[in-house]
Amino acid sequence: MPTSPKPADILSLEEQIARLQALLEASRQVHSTIKLDEVLTQTARILVRELEMDGAIFLTPTDGEPLAAYGQLPDPPYTGCPRFPLHSKEDSVLAELVIATPNGNTLTLYEQDFIEGLALQAAVALENATFHERDLEWARVQQDLDAARNIQRSLLPRTMPEIPNFSIAARSTACYEVGGDYLDTILLPDGTHLVVVADVAGKGLASCIVATSFRSALRSLVTQPLALEDIVARVGHQHWTEGVEARRRYVTAIFMRIHLDTHQIEIVNAGHNPGALILPDGTVRMIDASGTPLGMLPGMSYSSETLPFVPGSRILLYTDGLTEVFCGEDEFGSERLAEEFRSVPSHSAEAILDSLWSTLANFSMNAPQTDDMTAVAVCHLSPSQQQEIH
Repeated sequence: MPTSPKPADILSLEEQIARLQALLEASRQVHSTIKLDEVLTQTARILVRELEMDGAIFLTPTDGEPLAAYGQLPDPPYTGCPRFPLHSKEDSVLAELVIATPNGNTLTLYEQDFIEGLALQAAVALENATFHERDLEWARVQQDLDAARNIQRSLLPRTMPEIPNFSIAARSTACYEVGGDYLDTILLPDGTHLVVVADVAGKGLASCIVATSFRSALRSLVTQPLALEDIVARVGHQHWTEGVEARRRYVTAIFMRIHLDTHQIEIVNAGHNPGALILPDGTVRMIDASGTPLGMLPGMSYSSETLPFVPGSRILLYTDGLTEVFCGEDEFGSERLAEEFRSVPSHSAEAILDSLWSTLANFSMNAPQTDDMTAVAVCHLSPSQQQEIH
């Protein structure tokens, strides 16, 4: 707390006006910058020069670390030096001003008034500078996130494969600027098509980085003549070997290989949401996991399941962002999603995804998205369905 002022002669009107003008000019100088360190350094310099003090220093309110100083100061803890707290609009202490007076003299009434007035202005300028610095930091972060979002989008398939008698569509919307969902379609050397939907544990930038690493590992392996379950096992092992942080962000994924010559699909589900297969007669078959998520445990093996995928069949691969949509306490769930997928009358994969996204938005009453949402719909069209679409 400031020390009690010592008795002082009453200043003349001219001297009081001069003091007021000095305070106004000092305030103008303090507000002339929006940089934190310059606000404090400028204030300390003005106090020392205008009032002929030995020194001035600003300390952090929590641990008393120096923020800015000017002039000569005694050693900490600055015993006997007048102190002035700088308060924010919410009355929290932004910093503490410590003044070193000549020979340890007590401040006069007018010196204390000047310091208190300038400290008040410094507090306003300091708060403004803090807000400005936070705005700049957020702008830099937002710029980096925008770049990351554009990079992540560029890694997604730009178009779906054009396969005769098939309608294929994909959609992915991140909860934040970037997300941990991943989808891909890859034409393999043997002419089969690989479709992958994956979900990295967590959300945001860290999960996005892991998803990008997962993509690189997968694409390096599919060029080799490996069985689908071996590709999955190797991707999982590679993820495990990347270390503790990678294991914390394990990956659930579902892999589907389309065999056009035999009208079959081969699927490996690694700890992922069940795929929803709709047969031509309307029967729904859920394809459950055959192993743990990738990278969760070392040395895991997986089994593949081969299923008929004749004309009139359709399948939906998706992440849990679609099933974990809520209306109050009611969760949409995988069974309701499969039924909605089955009942969409259109045979266009793009139209089917439009319908599902609309249904989910209506179910949640257009509540903000709380998780990444990704899905791939594949429809094997019968001749009549092809005619309907075209």
